[in-house]
Amino acid sequence: MYKEEQLSKAYDSKIMMRLLVFAKPYCFLLSVCIILVFLVTVTNLAHPYIIKLAIDNYIIGSSPTDVLFNNSISGLTSLSIIFLFFIIARFVLSYIQVYLLNYVSNKIIYNIRQELFTHLQNMSLSFFDKNPIGRLVTRVTNDTETLHEMYSGVLVNLFNDIFLLIGIVIVMIHLDAKLALLSFIVIPIIIISTLIFRRKARKVYRIIRLKIAKLNSSLNENLTGMKIIHVFKREKQQFEKFDNISKELLAADKNEIFIFSIFRPSMEIVRSLGIAIIIWYGGGQALQGNMPFGVLFAFIDYIKRFFKPINDMTEKVNILQSAMASSERIFALLDKSPAITSPSNPQDIKKLAGSIEFKNVWFAYNENEWVLEDISFKINPSESIAFVGATGAGKSSIINLIGRLYDIQRGEILIDGINIKNIPLGTLRKNIGVVLQDVFMFTGTIKDNIILNNESISFKQIESVVAHVNATAFINSLPLKFDEPVMERGVNFSTGQRQLIAFARALILEPSILILDEATSNIDTETEGLIQDAISKIIKGRTTIAVAHRLSTIQNCDKIIVLSNGKIKEVGTHQELLRKGSIYYKLYQLQYK
Repeated sequence: MYKEEQLSKAYDSKIMMRLLVFAKPYCFLLSVCIILVFLVTVTNLAHPYIIKLAIDNYIIGSSPTDVLFNNSISGLTSLSIIFLFFIIARFVLSYIQVYLLNYVSNKIIYNIRQELFTHLQNMSLSFFDKNPIGRLVTRVTNDTETLHEMYSGVLVNLFNDIFLLIGIVIVMIHLDAKLALLSFIVIPIIIISTLIFRRKARKVYRIIRLKIAKLNSSLNENLTGMKIIHVFKREKQQFEKFDNISKELLAADKNEIFIFSIFRPSMEIVRSLGIAIIIWYGGGQALQGNMPFGVLFAFIDYIKRFFKPINDMTEKVNILQSAMASSERIFALLDKSPAITSPSNPQDIKKLAGSIEFKNVWFAYNENEWVLEDISFKINPSESIAFVGATGAGKSSIINLIGRLYDIQRGEILIDGINIKNIPLGTLRKNIGVVLQDVFMFTGTIKDNIILNNESISFKQIESVVAHVNATAFINSLPLKFDEPVMERGVNFSTGQRQLIAFARALILEPSILILDEATSNIDTETEGLIQDAISKIIKGRTTIAVAHRLSTIQNCDKIIVLSNGKIKEVGTHQELLRKGSIYYKLYQLQYK
């Protein structure tokens, strides 16, 4: 299990600037949101002040026997209408602000998620060899969702808290400066408590993110390998392993809840302390006639409102901290350059003839652990070549190198006399059709799996290539034919049927080079006959490379190359290699005698 990266800072200005770059196209809408937030804050601050005016100007000292009673009723009616206006204005302004903010936030996250997924698609296979799928899924889902919380809950709404705090302080000082300063005694307690909470929360949040990534990775591994779990009856053991990871996450979540359960009541106690100070001093002043009762009421209301943005800002610090952690991981991923890229000045090539040459090629997946050592051979256009050898001899590595799924460390690989590093990746891979032993199928339809979302391919082309690979009969036997749904990984089709679809997929773009990697293994006799007939037709006019353990499938190849421990040991036709009586002869004897 990998170790998750650790966040170095609770707040990183460089990361924040990169996050703001994604928000730049929406500056105008965000500015409108900030203006709306300011107006909403004004409506919030107006409520206690209007009630203060009603108490001091029209309620206190007014009775039905007073001459001014009717004026008081009229004044209260006017204030009530104003109060109602502010309520309606707050609702309308809040609705527009929340709608705009969430619209912008979702657009930003959409762009980030699209860029992240596109970047992952461009990464080389060596990257996926070293990064668990569950970890990458966490980046695209959980981490981007955390950023959504930041954009929607922090980026603009932080201004709401700041405006509200500043506004409350100004109004309180305007009403009674001495009482305002006295009530602000609790602020140092708030600052100290917040700093302690922030440090504790940051530590536990790091652990939670690690456990979530670990859980996702374990979940992906178990669901992907469910067949093996059932076959070897490992349900109990795998459940216990997953349960242990879940318990670790649960413990971290409990720790977070414990920290919040202490902080929030602490803030409530501090708020009550502030109210007590106001009642003690302000109440005494009101009884002595030195302070209007409406001012005392407004102070109590404002001090209650004063703590809400403080609590909200604490939550926002936690969200911001989470966003820093998530964005650091996202940007670390985006900053990883693909190991294999198209050349900056590629040669203009449309169609390849199919000549392939390896010149003194050395290759290793890990540094100095050579899988291929000084490999040299040449394949002429339209020639059929087979690679044989024991498991681990380097057969699959050779076919991976032809399509530049990996890059070699030494030597050259030429196609049509051109170094493949000088050929655009799109052109190179478009000219190579690959049929693997384990056929992967996407959810969708049979048609989708043949054209792979290439809408430029006509239905007539699909029918033609399907007939060419002998797949027409089985597809026409299906209720929906080409529109037959494909379940995850194509489990609703047999291995042979999936293989026929893979042949159609490989040939639909008419590649110059065809690679068959154990394409006929694990196939029933009837389907193998269809596939062998299809192969005999599709290899005509194409350079064909076959990797096979079953020697009966490659006897008619123009040339057979025998590999052992990453080196070429023998080259020749089937009959020539048998006459030599060496490695190939021994492999043949093992299979047939």
